[in-house]
Amino acid sequence: HNTMDVEYFGPNPQMQIWYLGALRAGEEMAAYLNDQAFARKCRSLFEKGSSWTDEHLFNGEYYVHQIQTPESRDDIAEGLMRGNKGQDLQNQDYQLSKGCLVDQLVGQYMAHVVGLGYLVDKDHVKTTLQSILKYNKRETMFEHFNNMRSYAMGDEKALLMASWPKGGRPKKPFPYWSEVMTGFEYTAAIGMLYEGMEKGGLETISNIRARYDGRKRSPFDEAECGHHYARAMASWAAILAESGFLYSGVDQSMQFTDAPGEYFWSNGQAWGICAINKEDDAYQVDLQVLYGSVELTEFRLEAHETMVFENPRLINEGENLEFEYTR
Repeated sequence: HNTMDVEYFGPNPQMQIWYLGALRAGEEMAAYLNDQAFARKCRSLFEKGSSWTDEHLFNGEYYVHQIQTPESRDDIAEGLMRGNKGQDLQNQDYQLSKGCLVDQLVGQYMAHVVGLGYLVDKDHVKTTLQSILKYNKRETMFEHFNNMRSYAMGDEKALLMASWPKGGRPKKPFPYWSEVMTGFEYTAAIGMLYEGMEKGGLETISNIRARYDGRKRSPFDEAECGHHYARAMASWAAILAESGFLYSGVDQSMQFTDAPGEYFWSNGQAWGICAINKEDDAYQVDLQVLYGSVELTEFRLEAHETMVFENPRLINEGENLEFEYTR
């Protein structure tokens, strides 16, 4: 069962990649608690599942749904697939099948947010996001058929929930296939930002905000199933993607992008600004705490080695930590 309010039968990217992320998170938590047996089990399942997903669900452009009903799985196991039963599977009601789903990489997006790395092939991730932009984007909604709720219309730009560029759309797809919902769009857009597709990611976010500009719709209420729907809060991750911010309370470490600029950060107990300036190969870092306090043992700029402080640095509210960071 999933957020489309139906059951997807068989392996599909939305739930599969969520699961791979759960395995990686389980591995990290088990390692921290020194449960090495469970950590190894999670790692083994993750590696096998990741490889299987790329081999069996990636079609060269994006990840697809392999429909297997409970009955068909039994038949497959016994080698009893006969006649046109395989075709019948593709016509199961309320499935994704061969569609290009807007948030098929939701698990990967979340893995980037929490620093778990890639769950499936890195190149496949970027290719998939390029395909979502290519196949699901609509420059206008004038000629678009939508049998459900309309959250975009007229000359507005949006990413559709799903498309079937290679055919194979079920007679009755999952209910919201022709809709537009911002929480799902943000998932794709922020995934693009993490993959360096800044133009596509920021355009997608800009298109959302143009629809909720205060004149056509409330700028404080990106409606989906209901008003003030929580999924739109995924937009916050755009700040994380653009700043490269990661914080670990376990390691007492903090990370940012190595692009010079000033970046807002927050870790649940404190927040502030990190100013990064570059001169030759050296970076000048000014980490300010504007609320709360934070203790740091490690600091890292993306693509560079981690700086380990000789002694943990405690920065209280109103204080800052300045230091030079070299490669």
